[in-house]
Amino acid sequence: MNLHGQICVITGAARGIGLATAQALTSKGAKVVLVDVDAAALAQVRNALPADQTLTVVADITRAADVARIVEETTAHWGNLAVWVNNAGLARHRWIPDYTESEIDLMLAVNLKGTILGSQAALRVMMPNRQGHIINVISTASLRGIPSETVYCAAKWGVRGFTQGLAEEAAAHRIRVTALLPGGVDTAFWDDASQREAPKQLFLKPSHIADGIVSCLEMDDFCVPRELVLRSLDDSDFTVKPE
Repeated sequence: MNLHGQICVITGAARGIGLATAQALTSKGAKVVLVDVDAAALAQVRNALPADQTLTVVADITRAADVARIVEETTAHWGNLAVWVNNAGLARHRWIPDYTESEIDLMLAVNLKGTILGSQAALRVMMPNRQGHIINVISTASLRGIPSETVYCAAKWGVRGFTQGLAEEAAAHRIRVTALLPGGVDTAFWDDASQREAPKQLFLKPSHIADGIVSCLEMDDFCVPRELVLRSLDDSDFTVKPE
């Protein structure tokens, strides 16, 4: 896909991976819709991006009516979208007995339900045109169970399974779907997620994930990058000493 002039929706776009992706896409000439529940943060970041290439929409991606409004405002402002990046996500890292019901509900709603609703909205717009690309930013937490991250893992395993089914259904309509699985990324995500200090010196930067997203989008439309795992060189499950 040639990104110049393409209309791209990014959820969770006020900071971190979402903001880095918006910066990368606008640098390619794309028109970007930045979606976030944080109105004040959105207002700040919009000033740092080209005004003629950006639109901000304050929305809660766990509410179907809000997700429908994202599409309505996007199409009214620019026309049919070509790219939808389901990036919004959050975590609360606790030992299993310590999770509150509200924390469980919040993680399942934002990470899983929000991705499903966003994908539905994107498909409904893309299917008549028989083109488009949906990217779901998931996590390597969808690959293995992690102590103190069990509920987050459950949500992300659900997103990965949903994305695999989504890819099969979307392909029949010539729509590409990519699951992008980052390891640790140095963002504010960790401020609320963990009661422990995260080893951010081992983490990727948001720009690394944005580069991965752009690379997937720019591939020839005949090629579908179904799943991409991105980890830093120092992010390892095993300690191997050089000989």
